Formats: sequence, structure tokens, C-alpha cells
Amino acid sequence: MSQDSKDSDTTSDTPLGTTTYDYVVVGGGTAGSVIASRLTEDPRLRVAVIEGGPTDIDRPDVLTLRRWMGLLGGDLDYDYPTTEQPRGNSYIRHSRARVLGGCSSHNTLIAFKPLPGDWDEWAERGAEGWGAADMGPYFDRLRNNIVPVDEKDRNAIARDFVEAARSAAGVPRVESFNKEPFKDGVGFFDLAYHPENNKRSSASVAYLHPFLDRPNLHIMLETWAHKLEFEGARATGVRVRTKDGEEITVNARQEVLVCAGAVDSPRLLLHSGIGPRADLEALGIPVVRDLPGVGENLLDHPESVIVWETNGPIPENSAMDSDAGLFVRRDPESEGPDLMFHFYQIPFTDNPERLGYERPEHGVSMTPNIPKARSRGRLYLTSADPEVKPALDFRYFTDEDDYDGRTLVDGIKLAREIAATEPLAGWLRREVCPGPEVTGDDELSEYARRVAHTVYHPAGTCRMGDSGDELAVVDPRLRIRGLDGIRIADASVFPTMPTVNPMIGVLMVGEKCAEMLGSETPGGDA
Repeated sequence: MSQDSKDSDTTSDTPLGTTTYDYVVVGGGTAGSVIASRLTEDPRLRVAVIEGGPTDIDRPDVLTLRRWMGLLGGDLDYDYPTTEQPRGNSYIRHSRARVLGGCSSHNTLIAFKPLPGDWDEWAERGAEGWGAADMGPYFDRLRNNIVPVDEKDRNAIARDFVEAARSAAGVPRVESFNKEPFKDGVGFFDLAYHPENNKRSSASVAYLHPFLDRPNLHIMLETWAHKLEFEGARATGVRVRTKDGEEITVNARQEVLVCAGAVDSPRLLLHSGIGPRADLEALGIPVVRDLPGVGENLLDHPESVIVWETNGPIPENSAMDSDAGLFVRRDPESEGPDLMFHFYQIPFTDNPERLGYERPEHGVSMTPNIPKARSRGRLYLTSADPEVKPALDFRYFTDEDDYDGRTLVDGIKLAREIAATEPLAGWLRREVCPGPEVTGDDELSEYARRVAHTVYHPAGTCRMGDSGDELAVVDPRLRIRGLDGIRIADASVFPTMPTVNPMIGVLMVGEKCAEMLGSETPGGDA
């Protein structure tokens, strides 16, 4: 079956305006692609995938990894603004992908297996069955081509950053961050890509493209899910609008699987009457289930930036212009790294320019990042109209002890030490921002927070937990509390943020969810 024939699949054996499947997957993104692919391995099951964006097939702007920055803010980006952040940057735009494959079709595909402590932290928070020993096997099942940045893509200045950081930070060089757990280290990242042509190995490429001819897989593209349908406490389907503007209900015989991501999953729940009763009633939304945790626990990996002008152009070879990074454990009591850097082979000055800094013609950046930020935010609706974007209040740098702000100050200081260390020092002409004259902790903190940005890792807004956790939205089998026939599987269920980039964790959530569904399907594996 061609992709075009799948764009808005509606079967002729059901009444006009409705379609019925065994499972309806809302979101053809990182986890949704995994789940749809695994479910349709069983030819008895008919599965619909509702994806708000177009296909990624024959889209070199999407499939070519190094073109990722050109997707930000474009027609394939839902582009969510942030509410005013008194201690941070109020101009951050949170990119969420509107294309098959979701954010794995939009991001840099940095591929870290979550550290054992990340999974064990989930188990300690009530997510029974999600500890490191339970989750390890799911990484080995992933279909994505996960490899270290290829030798031909290892830019000379990035190589010298690795060597300078190893010396200045006193950490080991790591050849592959996924070979074994680490507490610190510097090296080139593992990526989910094909080095021979710089093509993505996204969730859609790995899990959907090879199986588009399955007659039981139905992908509804440019189709927007805006309301869940219920009979009593049981989810029966999803109300959607097709790309032609037609309103239909897609029915699920067995379950609805919400995989729309950490922004759009809680958004869909709230518009469907699932969330904090008082908030829903204030907007005139009929309450289906009072769940106060929907939209709470909004997590991220905030980071700041320090930029240098180089002594001239740097070599052009790269996988995606941020190919290497550093992890540091400042606190020996910490379970894992508590400071992280991306090294950008470009001058990343989007936010500093707002403060008056100028972008150098040639330059590089280090971006100190908070692996375990302590601030917690909230997502909420401002209107009952599903077309109105939700409010995202990350409450950046509001943690009581200012751990997050102090982490960025430490990061800038360490970045300067690395920049002064050979062989990197020989490339650099001057520090552009914040500038060498900015030295006091208060000044550094003010700068770091005002130019802070996101690496697009929202999570936690429908967090998983046990029956004693009043703010848990799903149980350890990913079922929404108090409802039947519906689960959530995406970054929104994260109880806490992994230390590392979360994409692989989301893929593993998809694999585990698919396995759970298989074990519960009549005739499925026990």
C-alpha cells in the first residue's frame, strides 16, 4: 500500500463518519511509532495511528539529520510559547514536531540509554516494574541504528574540545556512552542515524517505514485528535478532524493509546474532561475524571550558553553540529552526573542577541545543562477551545535552594577553564558572551538565567506512580487512574527526568507498553 493511500484511511465496512479499530494510537511520534509497529506484528489486530502532521517520507528536510535547526519554528513545529518566567527567559519557544516520527523526526537524535539510577529512581517513586533490571532488555530490542558519531563526522575543533575537557575537568574520554553506565566523561555522542548518508534513524524510519504495506496498519496523517470519547469510565474512541476538515470519531474496540507527548497528551486529557476538577469547571469543561496531577510535574533540561569567536572558519564536517559533550559529577554523593555540556560547532546566540550581544561570523558554544533540575512547572489550559495552545509555565530556576541557578554558574566557570586549555584554546579568539568582564557569581547567574534555553525535553505532565501518589496520572501499567480502555505512553509519564537526553527512554517506554498490551491481548503472550 502506498503512503498516499494511508493519508486519511477510512474503511468502507463501517458507517460513514466513523472508523473502528482494535487499537487507536494518538500520535505517530517516538513512542506511538514503536507501539503501532509492534501491535501490527499480530495480523489479527487492526491499528490506527492518528498523526497531526504529514509524512516524513521523501522529505529530505526532515530525514537529513544535519538540517534539524531549519525545522525549528517552521510549518512542522507546533511551537509552544512559555509563560513569563520571572527568574528565567520568558521568550523560550518549545518546539514540538508536527510530522510522522514526532520529535525523533525533528531533534538531534542524541541517543543515551538512561542510566540505571534514572530507572531505579522511577521504581522508588512508585513505578513498580520500571527499575534498571526490568528496563535493561528493552534497549536491546530497539530497531534504531544507534552508533557513535562516525569518524568522518568528527570535526577537528570538536575533537580538540574533547581533549581539552578531558584535561580541564579531569574526566575520562568515553568512546561510546551506551557501552556501560558512567558517572562522568567526555566524548562524541551516540546518535540514531545512518552515517553513510546522514539520514535519520528516527522512530518512524525504524518502526514504520519498513512495514507500511501491512494491511492492518492504518496511518491517518494531518488528522488532529481533539477529544477523547467515553461511555461511562471506558474510553471508546477519539474525536478527530481530518486534513479536509471532516469531523469523525475513530473507535477503539480494545484501547486508546495516548502518545501525543508531554504537551499534547495532557492537553488532550484536559479538553476531554480529565484533570483537576476546579480548573476544568472554571473553563466550563464537563468533568469525566478528577485527576489533579494532569499537567503538573512539568520537567525539562534547561541550559545556558557561553560563546566564543574563533580565529576563522572551522571545518565543515559534522553529523549535526553538536556532536560531542561532557558530563561532570561535582557532588561525589550524586548518583550520576550533575552537570552536562553540549559543544556546538556554531555560535548559538539566539537568546544572547536579545540582550545586545552580537553573533560572531565564526564561533563555537558550550551549553551548561542541568541533568537533574529541581524546579517543577505546570501545564494548564486558558480556554475550553481546543485550538488555543495550553500555557507552559516551567517555573525555571524557582527551586528553593537555587540549585538550578548555581549549576549554571558552575558550568560557565568550568567552560572557561576548558576554553583556556589546549588544544581548544588555540582555536579561540575571544569570549563573546557573557564576556570575560562578567565574573561575579550574581552577574553570572543573572546572565545564565536570562539567556537560558531549552533542549526540548518536556516531560512528566502525566506522571506514573502507585495508588498512594495523589498526583500520579497513570499506574505502572500506564493505565489512566480510574478509567478503562486507555493508557498513556510517552515522556509525559516520566515520574522524574532522566539524567540524559530522553529520546531512548521514550522508545523504551513504547517497547514496554507494546509488550504489556501483547500480554493482555486474548491469545497474546503471557
